[in-house]
Amino acid sequence: MNVAFERPSIWQRIVPVFTGFDGPLSLAILLLAGAGMLTMYSAGFDHGTRFVDHGRNMLIAFAILFVVAQVSPQRLMSLAVPLYVLGVILLLAVEFFGITKKGATRWLNVGVVIQPSEMLKIAVPLMLAWWFQRREGQLRVPDFVAAAILLAIPVGLIMKQPDLGTAILVASAGLFVIFFAGLSWKLIIPVMVTGAIAITALVMSGDAICESDVKWPVLRDYQKQRVCTLLDPTKDPLGKGFHTLQGMIAIGSGGIEGKGFMKGTQTHLEFIPERTTDFIFAAFSEEFGLVGCVLLLLGFIFLIFRGLMIASEAPTMFGRLLAGAITLSFFTYAFVNMGMVSGILPVVGVPLPFISYGGTAMVTLGLGLGILMSISKSRRLVQT
Repeated sequence: MNVAFERPSIWQRIVPVFTGFDGPLSLAILLLAGAGMLTMYSAGFDHGTRFVDHGRNMLIAFAILFVVAQVSPQRLMSLAVPLYVLGVILLLAVEFFGITKKGATRWLNVGVVIQPSEMLKIAVPLMLAWWFQRREGQLRVPDFVAAAILLAIPVGLIMKQPDLGTAILVASAGLFVIFFAGLSWKLIIPVMVTGAIAITALVMSGDAICESDVKWPVLRDYQKQRVCTLLDPTKDPLGKGFHTLQGMIAIGSGGIEGKGFMKGTQTHLEFIPERTTDFIFAAFSEEFGLVGCVLLLLGFIFLIFRGLMIASEAPTMFGRLLAGAITLSFFTYAFVNMGMVSGILPVVGVPLPFISYGGTAMVTLGLGLGILMSISKSRRLVQT
């Protein structure tokens, strides 16, 4: 008996590529992207081509999101080990052949200049999610120890560059995976209590330990200065405390409703340093005030809530761990950036997602959101 199969038309092949995207997540992305373009137009209109370049970077991120969303989680899982190994090799190459700028060796010339540590923001949670997927149903303490070692290798190499901001982001992404995999609260609570005690002791003894002749273990001198500046930025208001003080002044001067779009004096008189990158939240707060800040926070909360919903509904352990870690990484980005601009955290180089200018950071953002879309699409395929 002859059986004839009808070949699908080109239209039938193309339509599935453009469908299946998560609606609420897409809405959150569009709202935050709009806020980012609006803020960059004001903060960067007299800053060369920052606004145009920011729009270009967003288009690149959307293109990456679209492509990655077509990749199944199974394919992503097969890429976990190669990406992690490649990332660690590139970090080792930076150690020996890296490019040094402003006292930090973070870049590598491979025909084009790249910053390999950015790759690890995605590669580390991928690798750890792959590891726990393989150990599903038989997790023991040695499995968590192995995961901690896999995390410590890239974090240690990144801190050696030194790049504390990226190290924090990579470490947090890996720790989120380990937490979601089922790390016992018996291990988490003592660490949290120890951290709280250490922070309290640091604040109470700030004047004594911030003396110039006191050396801090692990941290470098400039990192020590950032922490001491956080404790009392008024000690050097025109030097090391300038960034923090100007950010706080800009946020406070915005008041409830803000000074209005394009009317921020701290921003346009160039009192805010790095106003299109790390400190763009200060420029946003000055012009849009408390109301604008609340709306921006609600946008991030909406994005994070939807990402956690996707994680909870993922059909595999790999999908759940990866989606949860990537989603909370967005929280870490926003919390650290807003915290350092507001004067409650030390100044580190962490961008505000969608809002801050930066090509590499935008590419990483597109990758993360594309993975979330991929996991969401896989959930729908399983359900149907």
